[in-house]
Amino acid sequence: MYNLPYYKEKDQRIILDFIHQHPFAFISGCSENGKPVATQIPVFIEERGGKLYMTGHMMRQTDHQKAFGKNSNVLCVFTGPHAYVSATWYQDPHQASTWNYMSVHVIGHLRFLDLQGLIDVLKKTSLHFEKGNIASSTSFDNLSEEYTSRLMKAIIAFEIEVENIDTVFKLSQNRDEESYQNIIEKLDGQDEDAKAIASEMKKRKEELFLAK
Repeated sequence: MYNLPYYKEKDQRIILDFIHQHPFAFISGCSENGKPVATQIPVFIEERGGKLYMTGHMMRQTDHQKAFGKNSNVLCVFTGPHAYVSATWYQDPHQASTWNYMSVHVIGHLRFLDLQGLIDVLKKTSLHFEKGNIASSTSFDNLSEEYTSRLMKAIIAFEIEVENIDTVFKLSQNRDEESYQNIIEKLDGQDEDAKAIASEMKKRKEELFLAK
């Protein structure tokens, strides 16, 4: 984790919104023998009883399912848009270029759920990602019992109790105002990721330079 204080996002609402907008997490852990494992899974995050939990499901009998069965420690990484920032856009261009990006790291313990837990996770997750549309053909309650019984033999649900959240929202906060504005203008003329980074920088500009 790139651990510089001016790149940290402190507003939990913004962090949770980011996770909701970018739910396809890179989930990594380690087996009991020290072998690293990883997978990418969409997860649903919610608050219950003052604590944050993440839920999802994975295929059974995979390396990561076996590893998390022995070692519950888990790191979930959520990433969003990113863009190259050329030092030629700074007031002083004789510096190294860099990369702007946003990332949230969540550390916790993963536990596997029983059959009822799997059903609950599938219902909740499908409704969430179908925007609450209970009539959707892919919502769990609209799937045939024959299909779901076969499906649930192949997958297992999990829950992660969140222990710590860390962030890097690296958006040129260390630059002077003229360079900052120039970076925005340059990024605005590029691809969708670059435009998204420019948009995030615009949101923060007034507060950033008032603070300075």
